[in-house]
Amino acid sequence: MGADDGIEAFVARAEFMRESLGKSQKMTETMITILGSFDNRLSTLETAMRPTQVKTHAFRKAHENIDSTLKAAESVLHQFEISHQVEKKVLEGPKSDLGGFLAACDQLHTNVEYLTLNRSMKASDTALSHARDLFGKGMNRLEEEFKVLLTNNSKPADPGPLMETLPSPEKHISETTTPQNGEGEEVKLLLTNTPHNDKALNPPVLPILLSPRIISQLAEMAQRLVGAGFHQQCLKIYRDVRASTLEQSLRNLGVEKLSKDDIAKMPWESLEGKIKNWIQYMRIAIKLLFSAERQLCEQIWSGLDPHREKAFADVTDSSVHMLLSFGEAIARSKKTPEKLFVLLDMYEIMRDLQPEIELVFAGDAAAGMREAATSLIKRLGQTAKDTFADFEDAVDKDATKTLVLDGTVHMLTSYVINYVKFLLDYQNTLNELFSDGTVDKKPHLTTATKHIMSVLQTNLEGKAKLYKDVALSHLFLMNNIHYMVKSVRRSEAKEMLGDDWVQRQRRIVQQHGISYQRTAWNKVLQYITGSGGGVSSGDSGISKSQLKERLKGFSLTFEDLYLRQTQWTIPDNELREAVRLQVQEIILPAYRSFLKRYSGLIEGKQSVNKYLKYSPDDLERMLNDLFEGKSRQDPRARQDGRMPGR
Repeated sequence: MGADDGIEAFVARAEFMRESLGKSQKMTETMITILGSFDNRLSTLETAMRPTQVKTHAFRKAHENIDSTLKAAESVLHQFEISHQVEKKVLEGPKSDLGGFLAACDQLHTNVEYLTLNRSMKASDTALSHARDLFGKGMNRLEEEFKVLLTNNSKPADPGPLMETLPSPEKHISETTTPQNGEGEEVKLLLTNTPHNDKALNPPVLPILLSPRIISQLAEMAQRLVGAGFHQQCLKIYRDVRASTLEQSLRNLGVEKLSKDDIAKMPWESLEGKIKNWIQYMRIAIKLLFSAERQLCEQIWSGLDPHREKAFADVTDSSVHMLLSFGEAIARSKKTPEKLFVLLDMYEIMRDLQPEIELVFAGDAAAGMREAATSLIKRLGQTAKDTFADFEDAVDKDATKTLVLDGTVHMLTSYVINYVKFLLDYQNTLNELFSDGTVDKKPHLTTATKHIMSVLQTNLEGKAKLYKDVALSHLFLMNNIHYMVKSVRRSEAKEMLGDDWVQRQRRIVQQHGISYQRTAWNKVLQYITGSGGGVSSGDSGISKSQLKERLKGFSLTFEDLYLRQTQWTIPDNELREAVRLQVQEIILPAYRSFLKRYSGLIEGKQSVNKYLKYSPDDLERMLNDLFEGKSRQDPRARQDGRMPGR
């Protein structure tokens, strides 16, 4: 019973729960039905209100558009009004009031930019067109004023202050005169060496090309013109005016436009002067004129790159070409020995100026001018090297057949020695050129100088063989080698060639002196020493006839030598006196001894005495006449009428 009751109770509960769930489902369905009807009603209401919402939004949007259009129109009218306000100032131009004109143009430029960005109304196009047209007129007037202001204030630099600011370096000028040659002509060699290194000097004060006030005004104008897109017109005006002024400054200095043909036809003396002037012109151009133009461009075209660089390059291009073309023409002209020194001067000035050239002509726009300067430096250096090599070859191959009749120093010798002496002033430069960047324990110039001296001596030996008189050939070589030795000893060449070279050449001079004495005076000595005529020097039993023959032969031979050797020349005073003394020491003792030995036959013997023309004193005075290069004279005029030995 108890179990059945529990089951029934459980079943009853389950039935209750099923009934409850059924009721809940019905309630849910009822609520869904009610909510669905609300949704339908809301959709219907929204559909009904949508046209109203659209109209309301359209009215609000239209109101906003009206406000925006009114504001835009107001802005356009304001910009248009401003354009009219500045129009009078712009059309008046910048001449009377540059500041006001520039301010008006600035305002107008702002208007153009604003109207360009805000072209929503047709009216704005009209305002923009008016503003652009007015701004263009303003820029045209500004361009004209830029040209007038620059032209009226651009004056060529006065050459006087330029020369005072950068005076020409002191020049070592030497005019060396050789002894007279056989035709009585003097041979001169004019050489110069100019120190060009100005690094020790304070930087020079640049010339004032334009006043600060004008520079400031031009800079303001350039800023506006470039900003407005008028940079090409502005650059052209600046180039035309400043380039012309710069060229006139150079012409006032003395710079000339010379063609290659002009230079080729010009006499060397004239060309040499122009080269020396060119060296000074280059220094003034780079250090003063071009540097000042660079500074002016920096001030007027400040912040306007790349126009600033182009303006400077355009202004200086023709002037740089005018200067460098002269150097190029010289470097390419016919090579002659006398050009070496001016070539080296030109090379040194360009080499020393190169750092400043690199600085002044910095930037891509001026790259061509830097390259042209570097090219000229290389060409001048190579031409100098070639000219030096040609000089060595010319000394070796000089085939001059013209004899120096008096045996003096040959013009080739004096020329070569002077050439070598002046080469020493350029030894650092020459060693630099020939080293090609390598370190040589034995500088090229030392080797070359020794070679030049050697070939010169060989050449002189060849010329000496042209003399028919062997004694004169020895005198010729003695003169020339002595000149070489003495010149070297008195110059820096001694350090280069060394004491060994000097001593070796001095011995050669002595050898030629001895050879001269032997070949020239042995014939005379034959008659008074008994070495000729078949008579022994110890022959005390000489006959009168033999004595007469000796005296006659001595006098005739001595007279012949006297006539010839008074026309010969020893230009060096010390050498001339030394050779005379040596001749006297040979002749006079032997002559006195001869007269003393045969005094018994001579004194009181009229037949013998008439053959005794000269006393020892006569001979001494006559020997002192030798080597003066005098004209022929009768040796008898030297006699004083006294008896010999008395």
